[in-house]
Amino acid sequence: MAGIMLAASLSAAAQSGINNPMTQAVLAVYEDELRQNPRDYNILLSRADEYYRHSEYIRSLADVDKVLEYAPATEEDVRLRALVLRAGIYNLTHRPNEALADLNEAVRIAPDSYSVIYQRANTFYTLGKYTEAKFDFMKLERLNTRSVEAYIGLARIAVKENNLGTANEMLAKAVNIDPNNAETYVRRASVRRQMGDHNGAVDDLILAISSDNRHPRAMEELLEYGNTNYPATMAGLSNAIAAAPEVGMFRYIRAVIAQAHFHYLAAISDYREILDEKIYNYHGIYASIAECEYSLGNYDRALDNVDRALSMIRDNASYYVLRSQILRALGQYDEAIKAGAAALAVDRQSNAALVEMAMGYVGTGNYEEASNLVGEAMLNDAENAVYPMLRAWIMEKYLNRAAGAAKLYEQVAEMDHYYIDNPRSLKGFALLFLGRTEPATRWMENILRTVTDYDGLIHYYGACFYAQAGDTERAMKCASEALELGYANYHNWTEAIDGRVNVAPLRDDLRFLNMLHRHDAIFGKE
Repeated sequence: MAGIMLAASLSAAAQSGINNPMTQAVLAVYEDELRQNPRDYNILLSRADEYYRHSEYIRSLADVDKVLEYAPATEEDVRLRALVLRAGIYNLTHRPNEALADLNEAVRIAPDSYSVIYQRANTFYTLGKYTEAKFDFMKLERLNTRSVEAYIGLARIAVKENNLGTANEMLAKAVNIDPNNAETYVRRASVRRQMGDHNGAVDDLILAISSDNRHPRAMEELLEYGNTNYPATMAGLSNAIAAAPEVGMFRYIRAVIAQAHFHYLAAISDYREILDEKIYNYHGIYASIAECEYSLGNYDRALDNVDRALSMIRDNASYYVLRSQILRALGQYDEAIKAGAAALAVDRQSNAALVEMAMGYVGTGNYEEASNLVGEAMLNDAENAVYPMLRAWIMEKYLNRAAGAAKLYEQVAEMDHYYIDNPRSLKGFALLFLGRTEPATRWMENILRTVTDYDGLIHYYGACFYAQAGDTERAMKCASEALELGYANYHNWTEAIDGRVNVAPLRDDLRFLNMLHRHDAIFGKE
């Protein structure tokens, strides 16, 4: 089950396979042959393929450019492979116009190639050239009357033409051709989502998982759907559970999605049901319950569950990190440090373990060691804004090094995050702590105005920001919005102090305490 949920992560990790010994040996052979003949276009093309397989697109592109420079016009098969490969690189790197030029040339060489026509049809679609895309998808249908790709493509075009009847007809044909293939349902789900049929899309993703519970794309898209349409996702999973209560996988998925959206009571209920019904007795379920109980502020129960998980498997660094967090919440700082050290013993690369040990040292008053450990995490991951923010807090609050803290805040403020308009970039907080209140406030206001808040997280960050800015009224308003949306992380509301991204300034305000009390139901404290 953990393997299913981590499929996307494992897929990403596999991309680093270019460093494995077998791949390096293959590349070394290519390198030797190219030293003897740098213009050997067959070897260059093979190496370009190898780079492409490992997502090394810049290197692959450099080689394939040389192939098209060196290969004579008479070598049409070589040039065709090179053109299609380069078009693939261009599409993956968001250069569809360049991809289309190569695909047009590839179609000239191989006018009836199914794969080339399919790639060009999708490129036309990406470019908004729907008439041309429709022509290519219709050609695919002529080349293969049982082409699922053709019917899915024609359905996508029909949606763009606002012809939903035709779209549904094409989708039905695709499913009739290959009703036992999980990928067919994943594809239909994407079109149904485009049509606004969210319940149907969720049902398709669940059907895909039912057909192939190892289908990573179906799982990934269902989890992502939970981010954007939580009610439809949970309704679909609830229907699946009602129809097949003995299939624990659906209950597990529902619990994971509920937990990810801070609905901890619902998640615990599903996890407990899985254990009580003896569907699974997996250590990760106990760890997940521990995470939920910790977030709800039930630290003793959280500790019992994480210890149960560790009794089943002793070499899981994340469980020791969680144990350290719980022990810190209980004020047991020395034991928390030991748990962090145990995590590091399992995984020397664990930044989470370094940070946990650091926070344990903050609790014991060893601020210098805490700063050093967070500094080590910064070296390991220079792009993560959390670490410099945390170290700045330690330096400023405990070590009286305001100048050093300011440099770290500057570092965060200057980071070029792809999610710059996401509160996790922490850019506005860094600006705020540098005294640049106006741009900091613009950053937060823009996020609250433009980013859809599905589960209260965005407004929780808003409450943190305005609380730290001294704007109590606005902070209270954001806190109210977050609670109404179900943000049930009681630990964050009442205890979290790490760094300066928290609502600590509100905790002495009776209005805030009454607000939390009015929402006792989401915390299970009625």
